[in-house]
Amino acid sequence: MTTSLPTYQIPDRNLALELVRVTEAAAMAAGPWVGRGDKNAADGAAVEAMRTLISTVSMNGTVVIGEGEKDEAPMLFNGERVGDGTGPDVDVAVDPIDGTTLTAKGMPNAVSVLAVSERGSMYDPSAVFYMDKLATGPEAADVVDIRLPVAENIRRIAKAKGTSNNGVTVVLLDRPRHEGLAQEIRDAGARIKFISDGDVAGAIMAARPNTGVDLLLGTGGTPEGIIAACAIKCIGGVIQGRLAPKDDEEKQRALDAGHDINRVLTTHDLVRGDNCFFVATGVTDGELLRGVRYREDGCTTSSLVMRSKSGTVRAVEGEHRLSKVAEYASEQYQ
Repeated sequence: MTTSLPTYQIPDRNLALELVRVTEAAAMAAGPWVGRGDKNAADGAAVEAMRTLISTVSMNGTVVIGEGEKDEAPMLFNGERVGDGTGPDVDVAVDPIDGTTLTAKGMPNAVSVLAVSERGSMYDPSAVFYMDKLATGPEAADVVDIRLPVAENIRRIAKAKGTSNNGVTVVLLDRPRHEGLAQEIRDAGARIKFISDGDVAGAIMAARPNTGVDLLLGTGGTPEGIIAACAIKCIGGVIQGRLAPKDDEEKQRALDAGHDINRVLTTHDLVRGDNCFFVATGVTDGELLRGVRYREDGCTTSSLVMRSKSGTVRAVEGEHRLSKVAEYASEQYQ
């Protein structure tokens, strides 16, 4: 049995270029906080700018993945209505800064991200905040399985890419919970690229060519998994996940909500349909995007704009006058 999405106005391709203005604004607002050690201030600035710009986008959006319950943020919360209300009915996932710690420490790969898909198409992650994840690119998408041993997935990826196990690089959040997983990866002969934060960027690096990363593994946020699934729908590859309740109370909440915690969630389970958008703008330099660069009277931004229906990925370089940025990005540009 297949389930059809409700009939709503379909998101149009022109929406993509409206959306990138939103992540550009968030990245530019966060830029002055790079390396200043205050991740909450950076996130607050990005949220404020994103919320201001997203209200001008021609869509009737509902935030499904927001900064609400998980991060205890005051704005862009789950269930909030966004857009100007005149366009298509859509689900919206926001992460004003994927990598707030990276931003605060001036480290690579912090990005501002936004994903949009048809109304009712995004998985509801509210019952469980974390999930075990696996992501890789198109070459190995059909041969990996999160239920297999780590060494077997690495072997299959190596074979699909025409290399050996020691030619495979796995991106992994640097967390104590991953000590055993890291040892399994090394025992299989693969290399590890640890990241301290930002596994949306990590998943995209695993799916995109020429990033030096072949596979993402480990436990990270369920909301971030859904945002990454929107990107992977656009660029190809696969993301798989299993809910990972942190305690018995969360496990029971998941069961009460009707979730099967043993089920493998595929890309299509996380984002149904085939008309979604993903945009990202670099906050700091990284393998995926350049960060915000400043000059005397302005700055430049580097963004990716993707749409699943066409399979198009566009690189967008923006030049901005700081006098205009100040209109929506509070006092740091005054």
